[in-house]
Amino acid sequence: MTESLLQRVATARAGAPATRRAILDLILEDPDRALEESFEQLAERSASSVPTIMRTCRDLGFAGLREFKLALAQALAVGGSALHRRVSIEDAADEVVDKIARSAAASVSGVRGQLDMQVLDAAVAAIAAAPHIDLYGAGATSWFMANDLQARLFRLGLSANAWSDYHLQQVAGAAQRGAGVVIAISHVGGMPSLLDAVDIARGQGAKVVALTRPGTALAQKADYLLGLSVPDDAVMHVGIDAYLTHLTLIEIITVLVAQRLGDPAMARLQRARDAFQRHGIDASTHPLQSWEGGGVGPSVAPRHKEAGNDIGRTNGSRRKGRS
Repeated sequence: MTESLLQRVATARAGAPATRRAILDLILEDPDRALEESFEQLAERSASSVPTIMRTCRDLGFAGLREFKLALAQALAVGGSALHRRVSIEDAADEVVDKIARSAAASVSGVRGQLDMQVLDAAVAAIAAAPHIDLYGAGATSWFMANDLQARLFRLGLSANAWSDYHLQQVAGAAQRGAGVVIAISHVGGMPSLLDAVDIARGQGAKVVALTRPGTALAQKADYLLGLSVPDDAVMHVGIDAYLTHLTLIEIITVLVAQRLGDPAMARLQRARDAFQRHGIDASTHPLQSWEGGGVGPSVAPRHKEAGNDIGRTNGSRRKGRS
């Protein structure tokens, strides 16, 4: 598949005008780099323009650079080793690090080109205005992402729950109502129980925001499809590229929702940070806590110290008595 696509590029190069030939040369010289670059970066390197790149992609049979990149990514995924699509089994450690890092960066940079900004804006508006939001994850990875997004939305002041149990997802769907939102996260997008829960929620009038690949069964049921495609992973069914792209999208959603909610959300976030700093057990300056009911505060430490001294004296006395 890789050879056939690159052969098509080579064939197109033979009869292409000079400006388009320069673009095709760059693709042939380093397809990985071409996959990572934006329209503007590729145009700058080839001393051409974005419209010229678009015409070049159409000459190759693609609607634009985005479609060409997806095809190239899928083609390159066939290469490499059984461990990673970009890595050969003979690669040295520095080559492995470089290739995997570049692959991850390319996946994240590709998020922008895959998002429909009008759909994203509509989804954010629905989330920000929803009286309640349920988040569904199918599988360990999707559940982690659903839980992470729920924590973010909750901190912004929104009513949100994340459900991993398939039965509870359906119960939550039945409890939804008009203007409510369900955010369903599944890269594979075909889990029957998840699809059933989505159908139940839609039946109650809720809107469905789907984070999945375009063309999946879940995508077909979405009111707002935030679709992301990544190459298949050589090891895991849902690989690192899927993690990174979906986590990037979750961050985008969080920021855009916060912007829409405005000052109240910002104030709530600040209060949460202040509380964590004063009382959070993971804060570097948190006071010592007493597990004996003594509360928190500097006075706890001396009590612990005295208790330790008493124990030491008791042990010492016992040792003296035994000697």
